[in-house]
Amino acid sequence: MSHFQIKILVLWNVFLLGLLFHTDLGLMPLFHGLNVAHSDPHQATADVGLIFWLMLAFFALPLWLMVFTAFNDSLPFRRTHFAMTVLYSVLNFFHLLADLMVVPVVWSQIALMLMLFLFGLGLNWVGFQWMREKLGSHPEVVGSDRV
Repeated sequence: MSHFQIKILVLWNVFLLGLLFHTDLGLMPLFHGLNVAHSDPHQATADVGLIFWLMLAFFALPLWLMVFTAFNDSLPFRRTHFAMTVLYSVLNFFHLLADLMVVPVVWSQIALMLMLFLFGLGLNWVGFQWMREKLGSHPEVVGSDRV
């Protein structure tokens, strides 16, 4: 396993722990007898079913990426991985903006989302380096002037 793969696995783990804590932090008021924002009880459960599946996918995709990162270092996977890190960074940026529009602003959530966004940028950088490493490792053409 390359040092890039190890860095990627560490960053994905940190990101997923932060993602879990993002949810936990949102539920903390319950432990102190306070209310948290909740959905309308008259709303059908099916309306939020899609949201639950999307949340599961958002959490599960990095898990699969971690497994594939540990066992697959092909160029097509490296490209896919890099594209996924960029997608997650874009989604985290918009989630950070959305959290800034919540009234009242929960600054602890903003700080956590900012950290997650920065970890995502780290994933982008290391994923890009990992992809570039493979691009530069093609065998030399016979008769090439390069030494």
